[in-house]
Amino acid sequence: MKLLHAIQTHAESYPQTDAFRSQGQSLTYQELWEQSDRAAAAIQKRISGEKKSPILVYGHMEPCMIVSFLGSVKAGHPYIPVDLSIPSERIAKIIESSGAELLIHAAGLSIDTDSQQIQTVSAEELLENEGGSVSQDQWVKEHETFYIIYTSGSTGNPKGVQISAANLQSFTDWICADFPVNGGKTFLNQAPFSFDLSVMDLYPCLQSGGTLHCVTKDAVNKPKILFEELKKSGLNVWTSTPSFVQMCLMDPGFSQDLLPDADTFMFCGEVLPVSVANALLERFPKAKIFNTYGPTEATVAVTSVEITSDVISRNESLPVGFAKPDMNIFIMDEQGQPLPEGEKGEIVIAGPSVSRGYLGEPELTEKAFFSYEGQWAYRTGDAGYIQDGQIFCQGRLDFQIKLHGYRMELEEIEFHVRQSQYVRSAVVIPYQPNGTVEYLIAAVVPEEHEFQKEFQLTSAIKKELAASLPAYMIPRKFIYQDHIQMTANGKIDRKRIGEEVLV
Repeated sequence: MKLLHAIQTHAESYPQTDAFRSQGQSLTYQELWEQSDRAAAAIQKRISGEKKSPILVYGHMEPCMIVSFLGSVKAGHPYIPVDLSIPSERIAKIIESSGAELLIHAAGLSIDTDSQQIQTVSAEELLENEGGSVSQDQWVKEHETFYIIYTSGSTGNPKGVQISAANLQSFTDWICADFPVNGGKTFLNQAPFSFDLSVMDLYPCLQSGGTLHCVTKDAVNKPKILFEELKKSGLNVWTSTPSFVQMCLMDPGFSQDLLPDADTFMFCGEVLPVSVANALLERFPKAKIFNTYGPTEATVAVTSVEITSDVISRNESLPVGFAKPDMNIFIMDEQGQPLPEGEKGEIVIAGPSVSRGYLGEPELTEKAFFSYEGQWAYRTGDAGYIQDGQIFCQGRLDFQIKLHGYRMELEEIEFHVRQSQYVRSAVVIPYQPNGTVEYLIAAVVPEEHEFQKEFQLTSAIKKELAASLPAYMIPRKFIYQDHIQMTANGKIDRKRIGEEVLV
C-alpha cells in the first residue's frame, strides 16, 4: 500500500523527524515504523489472522494509538478507533457487532467490557518484546478493510462503516495532490480518532512526511491552555469542523500573529458559515481556506472549493465545491432518477471513495449502497443541488443531523432517552436558529417521580444517558410536557412540537 510504503520511506530517509506530537510526547518516523512492526508481530501471536477480525484501539490521542493503528493493518486486521469519551455500554455494542477479538488500551486505562469474546492488552505490553516484524504480504490488502468508524444508528445501535485500503488511498492521494499540504508541514489534529474528520489530518500528514500536532479534549475545554498549545505548535495546516474554529475566533487573539506559519485551513463535518469564512480571511491573510463535504461512508470528504472573497460575494450560502477527480456526484429524485442542474434532490456519491458498507449489516448496506453506472454508490440522505458544476448542500432529508461535526440520528437519541426510568415518552428536536444545529432539546413526558424541581429530574435523566451515549449526543435542554403531540394519522407531530419547544 502506497501510504505504508511512504511512511517506511520517511522512516528511512528522515528517521528523527517527528511524525506525531501529543500531550508533551513525541514519536519519530523511525519509532513509529519500528514500534508498529513490533505491535504487528505481537498482534499476530495473540489472535488468528484467518478471520481478519477488527481490533479496537481505545484511548485519546496517545502516540501509541497511531502505533496500534499501523500495527493492526500491518498484521492484516482493520482497526476500530474508540475514544475515551465513548461510554462502556456503547463500546460493548461495538465489540458485539464487530466480532472484535482484541482490544488495545493506549491510555493506560483498562475497560470492563463484560465480553468473553475479546481479550485486552495495553499498548505497552504489545511493545515489550524488542524486534519483531511481519512480512508485507500480510498487510491489509487494497480491497480489505483498513479501518471501521462507528456512527449513530436509528435502531439505538451504532453501525460500523468499513473503509478499505483502496478507499483510504484514494482519499489521501487526493488531499496530497490537490491541497497545499506537502513538504513536511505540521498538521493540527483536534478531532478524536473515533471521528472520521481525524483521517483528514492523520494520513495525508503521514503520507507527506509531516508532523501531526494533537490538541486534546482537555486543552480544547480550556481556552488559555489551547492558545498556549497552538502558539508553540508551529502549525501550517489546520483541519477542524467550522464549529471549533468559530469558538477560537471568539478570542480576538486568534489570528496570524498566534499562528504565523498557518497557510491552509480545511473544513469538513458541517456547514461553513459565511461569517466564519470572512473572519478567517481577515485574520489570516496568508492562508488559503478550503470547504469540503463528505459522509463517513465516502471516506471523509469528496468535494472541495477554495473559499475566497469572490466566492463569498457571489453566494448567500457557501458551496461545498467540486467532486474529487475520481468521483461522480449526482442529485437524484425520490425514484432514484438523476435531476438536472439546479434542481434540489438527494446527493448520491459514486466512485472509489465509497465504503464497502456497514459491518455485519447487509440490510442496512443494501438500503444505502448500490451499483450505479458501473460504480459503487452511496445514498447520502443529504439534500442538495448542483450549479455550474459545484455542489451546494442543504441539510438532511431525514432525521439525521450534524451537531458540531458529529453526525447522529435523532431517533437513536430518542431511543435512549425513552429508556430512562424517569421517561414515559420523548421527542428530540434540534435547535437551529440559523440553519446550523446549535444544540438538542428533549421534549419529555415524565414518569411519576419524587423530585421537587425540574432541574433535579433533568440531572437524573442526563446521568442515566451518560452511561449509554457520548456527551455530544445528550440533549442540552429538557422541556416537560403532559403528552406528545400527534398528527391525524397517528405519527409524532415533530413540526408542532418543534414550534412549541422553540418558542
